[in-house]
Amino acid sequence: MAIIEGFRIKNFRALKDLFLGKLWNEQHAQPLTPMTAVIGKNGVGKSSLFDAFGFLSDCLKVGAEEACDLRGRGGYEKLHSMNTEGPIEFEIYYREERDYRPITYELAINSDDSLRPYVQRERLRQRRKGQGTGRPFSFLVLNDGKGVVWKGEKEGKVIDENEFDLLSLMDSVKMLENTEESANTEVVELSDKRKLGIATLGALKQHPRISAFRQFIEGWYLSYFAPDAARSLPLAGPQKHLNSRGDNLGNVVQFMEREHKDKFKKILERIANKIPGIDKIDTDKTPDGRLLLRFNDKGYHDPFYVQQMSDGTLKIFAYLLMLEDPTPPPFLCIEEPENGLYHKLLEALAYEFREHAKNKRSGSQIFVTTHQPYFVDALDPSEVWILEKGNDGFSTIHRASDNELITNMVREGLPLGGLWYSDYLDAR
Repeated sequence: MAIIEGFRIKNFRALKDLFLGKLWNEQHAQPLTPMTAVIGKNGVGKSSLFDAFGFLSDCLKVGAEEACDLRGRGGYEKLHSMNTEGPIEFEIYYREERDYRPITYELAINSDDSLRPYVQRERLRQRRKGQGTGRPFSFLVLNDGKGVVWKGEKEGKVIDENEFDLLSLMDSVKMLENTEESANTEVVELSDKRKLGIATLGALKQHPRISAFRQFIEGWYLSYFAPDAARSLPLAGPQKHLNSRGDNLGNVVQFMEREHKDKFKKILERIANKIPGIDKIDTDKTPDGRLLLRFNDKGYHDPFYVQQMSDGTLKIFAYLLMLEDPTPPPFLCIEEPENGLYHKLLEALAYEFREHAKNKRSGSQIFVTTHQPYFVDALDPSEVWILEKGNDGFSTIHRASDNELITNMVREGLPLGGLWYSDYLDAR
């Protein structure tokens, strides 16, 4: 399963320039862990960091212009860091599998003379087999929707980086006029430069690595779970995965009941054992074929249906059901999972997230933002990043394990969340 080892953001709200983990030109840094939590005070940029992943995912699905207006973002001018030069930029350093050579994806989004956002630059690059140092070789470069792409199988020859660097320095049109296609390359020009090149080229069979990266981004799950939405009674019809708001919870239950009947019963038993006060969870069918969840609360003879359950119970059930997905998303991003949950449940929930993320065969990489010390108590310093606001109003970030004192104190048995509560994790 693909895993992100590093992520960089520039000029996105309060995130003027920060990176987490390892990048192609930051090889001294340690990669992101399968489970990553970002902590910090209110207003330091945790929601912006969470939305950076959502924005990138939306850019792939609907294009840069529409993504700037989705989810109340307010357009490009609201997203761009104040009083800064240059476009909004993202860089992802990831592996298609844990033992594969890493691939770097770079994206720059700017606004044109009409103040409409567009994709200014895109690049995918990877080191050749056996190449341990030096600049990676590019197999996709686009400037203003025009560029060169390598085609063919994964182990074919890639194009020399110097050839592509010319594309960044010369007039794109002139370069394209003088570029000849070969057996391994083709000149491309997108009809709409507000759409990502990986969205278009990733749909073509002759670009397998671009296609793999597109599928990776498409598979991301960003949780905007809303308990009221999950209480709705959707139309009958099985659905394989829980959507971002959770309003298809009944449809996912229907799919699991139909496709994995025996396994689903065991899943419900395991989940019931992990939710305090719940004795049993099962299903009940409506006359029109929909499945309803029934929760048997300890001490009560009659069960409660999902519409009657508390926000916290619904939320933890949805998270645990998501972790039991037979084909889980490669990347799970959850903002403040502690909202609505009893504080003693948080350490157990963090443990469930970690165990799922550590499963190399069927786990998802999990990224969480939180401001709850009880959740952080279950984590290792290498899994926790502290986001703070600098004197210039922009965010800075550092890893808890970078502080040797913190690492030693946790090794001696002091809880990490308690150290955070006591201000030991602040930058010093």
